[in-house]
Amino acid sequence: MHVTLVHVHVRPGHVDDFLRASQANHEASVREPGNRRFDVLQSSDDPARFVLYEAYATAEDAAAHKQTAHYLAWREAVADWMAEPRQGIPYHGLLPEA
Repeated sequence: MHVTLVHVHVRPGHVDDFLRASQANHEASVREPGNRRFDVLQSSDDPARFVLYEAYATAEDAAAHKQTAHYLAWREAVADWMAEPRQGIPYHGLLPEA
């Protein structure tokens, strides 16, 4: 399984905008072939910090996600709301076994 943790820091005043855009991206992403999970997590300590937990069966499935219309729309919508560039860190999902 291919997992990416995407760390996002949103500028003040855009948290609700980010959540709306991310909900639409989440709803479409979970229907993609190869998607295993697509969670949007918000920090308990700082509501402007998020982690997107994206799990796909393969690296190819994860790469295909970045070509979808919903991902491209999300990326464009949230670009100006970032307090700093988002950081995606790839992992190999070991357990549970896919």
